[in-house]
Amino acid sequence: MSQRPSPFLDPGAHSAQNELGILQLRRDHLIPAVLSANTDSDYAEGKVENTRFGSFPHSTLLNQPWGTQILASVVDTGSRGKSKKRKRERDDDGQETPEPKKEVVKDEIVKAATATSGFVHLVPPTPETWTLCLPHRTQVVYTPDYSYILQRLRVRPGDHIVEAGAGSGSFTHAAARAVFNGYQEGDNNANGLLDTNGPEQAAYPKKRRRRMGKVYSYEFHAPRATQLKAEIEEHGLSDIVTITNRDVYEDGFCLGSQEELNTSPDADVIFLDLPAPWLALKHLTRSPPSAAVVKSVTASSDSPTPDNDPSLSTSQPQPTSKPFRSPLNPKKPIRICTFSPCIEQVTKTVSAMRSLGWLEIGMAEVQSKRLEVRRERIGLQEEGLRGANPSAATVAEAVQRLRDVEDRAKAFHGLQKEKQEEVFRKAEAKKKGLNLDADGNVKAGKGGKKMIEGLPPSKQDRLDRAKRELENRNVYKEGRLVHRTEPELKTHTSYLVFAVLPREWTKEDEERARRGWG
Repeated sequence: MSQRPSPFLDPGAHSAQNELGILQLRRDHLIPAVLSANTDSDYAEGKVENTRFGSFPHSTLLNQPWGTQILASVVDTGSRGKSKKRKRERDDDGQETPEPKKEVVKDEIVKAATATSGFVHLVPPTPETWTLCLPHRTQVVYTPDYSYILQRLRVRPGDHIVEAGAGSGSFTHAAARAVFNGYQEGDNNANGLLDTNGPEQAAYPKKRRRRMGKVYSYEFHAPRATQLKAEIEEHGLSDIVTITNRDVYEDGFCLGSQEELNTSPDADVIFLDLPAPWLALKHLTRSPPSAAVVKSVTASSDSPTPDNDPSLSTSQPQPTSKPFRSPLNPKKPIRICTFSPCIEQVTKTVSAMRSLGWLEIGMAEVQSKRLEVRRERIGLQEEGLRGANPSAATVAEAVQRLRDVEDRAKAFHGLQKEKQEEVFRKAEAKKKGLNLDADGNVKAGKGGKKMIEGLPPSKQDRLDRAKRELENRNVYKEGRLVHRTEPELKTHTSYLVFAVLPREWTKEDEERARRGWG
């Protein structure tokens, strides 16, 4: 194997050193972090991830099973690493002399103390989690879109996918997982074929070599292509994904230098996320299209034409230094999907597909909604309980609660009045010299404490009673089953155009089929 297994394909059971991990704060709030417990940090605890729910040193994240709840740690994020400003000394010419930097050498990482609150969940990197936390360089193809695209294109392990418009790399990671069927070993040809004949099988007839899955991604913007290539290297996907900085409108999809594009990716699946996908379709054919067809495809009111852009001229034949080479797999039908936000782009793309021989053309729009299904418990008996609505469910409950409040208020005012009368009676008894008992009441009188019976329960009494009754209740069976849609959808408007380009059928293929099938 040429490199370590990718954490997106085989994350293992535990988090590891120098591997990518995802900190999940909430369902849709995730933070990526390359876990590294080294001393090269301003904190005594080593490298630390500071979040709204607390600080998490990487030493507490390493060697943890995926899905573990990690408690926050006590880390000084305010004063540590800062030094007091000193006046700089000046030389004879009046220039400031720079103060030499002091290197702080740490022998070991201080063990972090657990905080009283705050936690996150440590989850492995997947295309779904990476889509939610990747650095946005362009508009992102979200999970509802690329999952439907890969299913509709019938992508399977061993296929070759051509992606134009890599952007932030969301679809690239999902496509790499979909086509992965192993790593290349030994001497392989440019088409990514793996020879399954080992040394012990030399005496046996030669078997069919396994075709390795590949993703060929093209990006016009050079800084984005460089950054995506670095991410692919860091994620361990460089054996599967090939990033190329190129203008596919002009140079097509074959691999190699711009002077000589002589290597075909033998693509089985095409995905175009481009502003003008119809301009790239002239390169996605099995044979060079005629000049009239190319002119009809490229001619548009709001796109470059041979009249205003000499590079698109099709009146002259193609130069011999760049002979046409199809980037498609000649042995299989090719499936394509274009990703366009405007219906005007769809109409031009469909017109170009019809001119170039694509069949089964259709458009789809993905409008995904996440539904939350739960039981809704409403009633005054739910007061103080979690996950319920402690409001009156019926008019009778509301009226009874109002009566309880009024009765308690009346009893409270009655007690206050009796207390005032009791104080006044004791004062009069002392003036008259009457005998009082140990409680301060007149012995011969009827001034004992009055016990109030049938008093409505207080709020604390209700909360205590609800907690006691909860032990014998099956709350998962109570309440009405309801479903609600999430307020914000993690997707955007897009029109997906699908089509199929059948394989070429020659006279030799027809004759071979006749001999084989009689």
